[in-house]
Amino acid sequence: MLLSNTCIYGLRASVLLASKEGDKFVTIRELSDELHISFHFLTKVLQQLTKSELLQSYKGPNGGVKLARPASQITFMDVVISIDGENIIKECALGLPGCGELKPCPLHDQWSAMKENILRMMRDVSLKQLAANKNSDPLKQLASVHALKK
Repeated sequence: MLLSNTCIYGLRASVLLASKEGDKFVTIRELSDELHISFHFLTKVLQQLTKSELLQSYKGPNGGVKLARPASQITFMDVVISIDGENIIKECALGLPGCGELKPCPLHDQWSAMKENILRMMRDVSLKQLAANKNSDPLKQLASVHALKK
């Protein structure tokens, strides 16, 4: 299971919003500058999250975005599904059509077990937990995951 660049950027922006104190709107320019992501690309990503009702947006000179619910109520999985959809988690690790219990690929059994652990983590980890991780910077962790994909 590989997350798209769009999804990685959405996760990074969501974690950054979760780390901001208060209930204020944060400008997209501020997010793009802090995350080193193209303003225009990030705007499209945030539109997807707003459409999925994970973010609220406010237009105008003092506009921006903020989480639509408390960070403790938005999971890693919510963001992934909003951007990449549910199929990314259901795909064969080798991308083979028809892979399943009746016609398994060479990695099917190992991938199935690993996939269940990944799904559980994605469902159980909230944006609040990612933002509050004191042992390491979650934005750097997500950025390093993104760098590994390149």
